Amino acid sequence: MTSGDTYGYQARDGPETAPTTPRAVPWGNVLLTAFAAVGWSYSAMAAVAALGLHLLGADAQGSLGPMTAAVVTMAVGGKVSPSGDVTAFGISGAAARGTIDILPLGVGLVGALLLAWVVLRPLRQAREPVGAPEVAARTGTVAALFFVVLGGLAWAGRSTISINGALLGNGQGGTGGILGTLPGIGDLGDLGGGLLNGLDQLVKDKASVGFRADIGASMTGGLIWVLAVLAIALLASRATPLPPGWAAVRPAVWALCVMLLAAVVAGLAAAVYSAITDGHPGRVVGGALLGAPNGVWLGTTLGLFVPWYGSASGPLAVLLPHPLAAVLGTGGGERSITVAGLAQADGRMWLLPVAAVTMMLAAGVLAAARTPAVRRGSAWRYVAGSAGRLAVVGAGAVPLVAWLTGFAVNADLSVFGFDAVGSALTLHPSLALAALLGAAWGAAAGAAGAVALRWLRR
Repeated sequence: MTSGDTYGYQARDGPETAPTTPRAVPWGNVLLTAFAAVGWSYSAMAAVAALGLHLLGADAQGSLGPMTAAVVTMAVGGKVSPSGDVTAFGISGAAARGTIDILPLGVGLVGALLLAWVVLRPLRQAREPVGAPEVAARTGTVAALFFVVLGGLAWAGRSTISINGALLGNGQGGTGGILGTLPGIGDLGDLGGGLLNGLDQLVKDKASVGFRADIGASMTGGLIWVLAVLAIALLASRATPLPPGWAAVRPAVWALCVMLLAAVVAGLAAAVYSAITDGHPGRVVGGALLGAPNGVWLGTTLGLFVPWYGSASGPLAVLLPHPLAAVLGTGGGERSITVAGLAQADGRMWLLPVAAVTMMLAAGVLAAARTPAVRRGSAWRYVAGSAGRLAVVGAGAVPLVAWLTGFAVNADLSVFGFDAVGSALTLHPSLALAALLGAAWGAAAGAAGAVALRWLRR
C-alpha cells in the first residue's frame, strides 16, 4: 500500500464472491456435525461445571450429578429454583422457596466456543460455495438437537441435599466448617437470622434443601441461547454467506468478540495468580471456572461507565467482593454502582476504565485490519465507515454483555453447598445507557483504529 491509498470495505468476501452456484445441502454431514457440536458442547460444559463445583466443595453437600446438570441448565439460560424442608431457623418448608437468576458464564462460554467451532469448521473447509439453504439447515439442526437434549438435562437437574450441620459449622456458635473458611465471612454471629445459633438444632433435626430446574422456562431460555450463539458465530466468521448489509459489520463483530475473550483470558490468569497466594486455592480456581466472565465483563462495562444498580441483604451479602460490599452494604435498598463509588473503597478501581478503553481501541484496530482494502472513496469516508460499523456493533454488544452479567438471587435457602435465610442479591445495568455508551465508545474506537491503521500502513 502507498500513502495515497484509501481503505473501505467489501460487502462480500470469501465464499460470497464466488461466481459458481452454491452446492447442494450435504445432509449426512449436516447431521453428523450437529451431533458432534451438541455433544462436545454439553460435554465440555458438564466437565467445567463439575470441576468448579468440586473445587468449591459443593459436592460435600449432595450428589454432584444433579448439581452439574442444574448448573449447565443455568449456563444456557435455564431457571433453577430452590426448595426445601427446614425448620431449624424458624421457617417452614413452604417458606423455603426462592429464585436463582444468574448465568455461570464460565460454563456457558466454553460450550458456546465449542459449539461455534464445530459448526463453522465444515463451512471453512468447504471447497465449493456455501449457500444460505445449507447455513439454515446446519443452524436449524443444531438448534433442534440442542433443544431436545436440554429438556433431558433440565429434568435431571433436580435433587435434594441433606444439610450436614457439623460440616457447615461447629455447632458452638463459632466459625468452623465450610462457612468459617469462606473468604470474608468473619464473625457469623453478627449476620442476624440466627444462622449459627440454629446449627446446634440443625445437627439434630432432619433438614434438606432441594433444587429443581423449570423445564419450560429452561428450554425456552436454552433455545434463545443457542440461536444467539449461532447468530454471533455466523456474523463473526468469513466462512458463511451474508447479505451485503450484514457482511459490512462482520469485521467489527469479530474484533469485539476477540477482545472480550482476551479479557476473560486475562481474568483467568489473574485468578490463577490469586490462587497461588490464597489459603484456599481450590475455591479460587473453582469460582473462576464458573464465573470468571461474569466478573471480567462486569468490570468492562463499569469501565465504560455503564451505570449499574444493586441491592444486598441477608447472610449472602457477606460473600460480595470488597468494593461491591462497601457500596451496597447490607441494608437491602437499591443503590447506584459506579467506578467513582467503587474507587472510594478501593482506588485500584480506576484501572477499570483504562483496561476497558484499551480493549475498545484494540477492537477498533483489529476491525480496521480485518476490513478488506479497496481503492475507492476518500479517507474520511473510510474513517467514518469504520466508526459507524463499530458503533452499531457496540450498541448491541455492550448492553448484551451487561445483561448477561446481571443476576438476582431471592431465597430463604440457597443451594449448591451454602445455606442462608432471608437473603437477596440483585445487580442489574441500565440497558438503555449501555446501548448509548456502547455506540459512542464503538464510534470513537472505530475511528481511532482506522486512523491508526492507516498511519501504520503508510
